Amino acid sequence: MNKQFDVLVIGAGPGGYIAAIRAAQLGFSVACCEFSAYDDPAGEPRLGGTCLNAGCIPLKALVASSEAFEKAVLHLPDHGISASGISIDVAKMQKRKEAIVTKMTAGVKFLFRKNKITLLKGRGSFAGKTDAGYRIIISGKDGNEEVVAQKVIIATGSKARHIPNVQVDNVTICDNEGALKFTEAPKKLGVIGAGVIGLEVGSVWRRLGAEVTILEVMPSFLGAADESISREASKLFLKQGLHIKLGVRIGQAKLNDKGVSIAYTDDQGSEHTLECDKLIVSVGRIPNTEQLNLEAIGLQPDERGFIPVNDHCATAAPGVYAIGDVVRGPMLAHKAEDEGVLVAEQLAGQKPHLDYNSMPWVIYTTPEIAWVGKTEQQLRSEGREYKVGQFPFAANGRALGLGDSEGFIKMLADAASDEILGVHIIGASASDLIAEGALAMEFRASSEDIARTCHPHPSLSEVMREAALAIEKRALNM
Repeated sequence: MNKQFDVLVIGAGPGGYIAAIRAAQLGFSVACCEFSAYDDPAGEPRLGGTCLNAGCIPLKALVASSEAFEKAVLHLPDHGISASGISIDVAKMQKRKEAIVTKMTAGVKFLFRKNKITLLKGRGSFAGKTDAGYRIIISGKDGNEEVVAQKVIIATGSKARHIPNVQVDNVTICDNEGALKFTEAPKKLGVIGAGVIGLEVGSVWRRLGAEVTILEVMPSFLGAADESISREASKLFLKQGLHIKLGVRIGQAKLNDKGVSIAYTDDQGSEHTLECDKLIVSVGRIPNTEQLNLEAIGLQPDERGFIPVNDHCATAAPGVYAIGDVVRGPMLAHKAEDEGVLVAEQLAGQKPHLDYNSMPWVIYTTPEIAWVGKTEQQLRSEGREYKVGQFPFAANGRALGLGDSEGFIKMLADAASDEILGVHIIGASASDLIAEGALAMEFRASSEDIARTCHPHPSLSEVMREAALAIEKRALNM
């Protein structure tokens, strides 16, 4: 007899494993299947998906190591600290990264055991439906197994998008996976794509000595961010030594004895060739939906490969849900997690909600960039009347003491109601500071609510309060 479960989750990335845990907490019998491209040395699938294995977690570990190195080389003298012979051991840096990944993925397995979740080792695909539930084939190393589940949550994530004429081998021409495994900093590094991953990975290797050139197809820099943030980021990144070329058209990439050459046409129509030791292709991601056999249950992805769902992540097949990178919306790990919780609680008869407008974005560059809500350009296009408050980190004592005083916080509020419509940060600890903006927006707070909330002194959080005060032109420290 086939194994039967109340809920089967396909995929153990951030959305999948969180959905499985929440469903188990709510009393369902839960299984989660995972066919991982990131097997550990013992051949077992490493849980956590791209985020834990080849994305968020390992990349931020490298960000931290490279920032520590750059601070030691460039900024210790500012603190009166003398040091010589500072060097970076990239192999040891990579070993530290792998140890963090191993610890995190092992932690997910522990959570599965703690919550009595059955781990099915293999790729899940639909085989049809019976009165007992949906039939799922689990294809693993030891063959196929069929299980039955009354409810199914698809959380298979995404993979790196590749482009014509640029053949990724993850040795010389790399996507996000290969870019995290360099054994030494390349002398010259090319990056195609000035998005989140391109900027983060490019910045890591720039700090370690690489000459980095970023080729971006779009004519504007960081078009999704607020225009003030984009301008400031462009200025600071160029100052740091990143070479960013906008509005280019990518041609052929060819391997040679020295590395790789990339032909491209600039925004004036002139043809160029970029010679580099390594090339990173970072042009977005595409959903993993092609091997689910969705046709067996009457579903099919849209023209971009996404699974159509309603506001509650339900597909057209009763009892089948999809979350994270395989559905509409931003490809963010925390978005997938929240959707996983949303679906699990719906299955239990609860009435959860998810406000995508209150979902923060973060770019882990130096300085960090983060935002939540509307940008100024969005508000203008909507014809909405708004007020702006902005305050620089350069006027904050804690930022000056830390030696991280670049950037600012900008707050946007409705002109009539004072409701906060957006918060935009470029500066130290933006990834942590943005949580206050997201919380305020979730509760539909006004800028006055933040302005009248006592913030600790001295702290970076005071910049948030001063930006709120600046909405009414009453910042206290400028």
